[in-house]
Formats: sequence, C-alpha cells, structure tokens
Amino acid sequence: MTSTHPPASVQKEGVYKASLGNFLGHNPFADPLTQGFFYREKMRAIHRIAPDRPFQAILEVGGGQSGLTAFLYPQAHITNLDFNPDYAESHRNQQARVRFVCGDATNLPFDDDSFDAVTMFDVLEHIPDDQKAISEMIRVLRPGGFFLMSTPNENWRFPYYGLMKPICPDEADVMAEWGHVRRGYTLDELKQLIHLNYQSHATFINPVTVLCHDVAFSRLPRRLRQLTCRLLSPVTWSSYYLHRPQSLGTETASAWQNGNE
Repeated sequence: MTSTHPPASVQKEGVYKASLGNFLGHNPFADPLTQGFFYREKMRAIHRIAPDRPFQAILEVGGGQSGLTAFLYPQAHITNLDFNPDYAESHRNQQARVRFVCGDATNLPFDDDSFDAVTMFDVLEHIPDDQKAISEMIRVLRPGGFFLMSTPNENWRFPYYGLMKPICPDEADVMAEWGHVRRGYTLDELKQLIHLNYQSHATFINPVTVLCHDVAFSRLPRRLRQLTCRLLSPVTWSSYYLHRPQSLGTETASAWQNGNE
C-alpha cells in the first residue's frame, strides 16, 4: 500500500480554490469557446460545487491528461490515478505537486484515510463495478473529507434532438467509443450509491447548449463543425449565462462529505 504524505507548509488562510476565471482558462479542449464549449460548462459546474477548503492531499481518479483537479486546487498535492500508463508522460502529470499512479479505481493502492478529497470527473459511468469503486473511494477518504464528481444524468442522450441523427453517430457507437458502460445516474441513484452526506449539485449542458455539444461530436467535417458552433454561439452563450445550478441539464456535478467535521 502507498501512504500519502501531505506537504508540511500549506497556506492556512485565504482562498484555496482557483478563481472561476483562472479555472475556466485551463479548458484543455481545442477551440474552447466553440467546439470545446461543453467542457467549459462542465468546469463551471464543478467550480460551483467545489468547496473552498485547504485540501492538502487530493486523489483524482481517472484524471487522464487534463490536470483538472490541479487547476481547481492550485495549492494542493494531487495524486492522479488512471488506468492508462501512457498518461504518465503528460506534461500536466509531470508537475512537482502532481504524482501519477497507474491503477484501478476498484482496487486503490493507498492506505485508509489517505486523502482530504477525492475527485471523479466523468469517470463513474465508465466503471462496470461502480459500487466497488465508490467503496474504495470512501475507504481512502479521510473523515470530514469531500468527494467531488460529475456524471451524465437521466436526461443525457446522443444526439439530444432526433433531427440531429442524420449527422451524428449512433448513441451506442458513441458510448462504446467513449467507454461508457451506462448512460448515467439520477441524483436519487447517486444518493443510494454514495453513502456520504450529500452537499450540493449543479447541472450542465442544457437543452440549448447541447446543440453545440452534439455538433462538436457529429460526423460533419471539422471546419463545418467549427462554423456551426460559431453560428450557434449567441444562443449558446446566452443560455450558458442564464443556466442556474438546478436548471435542466444533461449532466450533473455533485459534492459529498465523509461524515461531519
């Protein structure tokens, strides 16, 4: 088992979570304001539910190459566990305060109570034994620690509107390509699965902004996808700004706490 040793000197006062503007500026997708706009929506929802706490040691399960948790908590030491060993070479996994570990979410190679927080952003829908993954996450989470996650919900489908089907791949093919083993979870299903104290949630990719999302993953040529997303930008941005945390969306970010502090 691997123990985690958080840094001795961590700021005790002030803001620990990145500002929203700085966080959104790290959208890893190409064309982040058009074809990658859906990821901006995801990042804002995550920022909305993430507590501003002095986390020292955070486990990011399935963090891949994005470095999302490191950007969200710029003072914390991050352990990024992913099944793909190739991601170890990513420059975002080479930062001094980031440690990459190749491993399985259902068999975490860490001691009990090792982390102040655990994140799983769009990961749980990829794991066949989701109950085991959640059990392992809780095992390594310290008392009072936080679990932050995002996942598709009961409103997710691809494409969202039937009129988009002629230009989009079949939903089954998309789910297979993305490695999804289930469509997603309702909030009630998450509450039954995650035996922690629910704190908050925020939805994202709503029935208007989903148009740009589905165009981005359509079969249209790249330049035509880019042009279409640009043409959709006025309604996409308007709906983005009007979207409230509990408005109808196709995905959900949520926060949970391990007992009381």
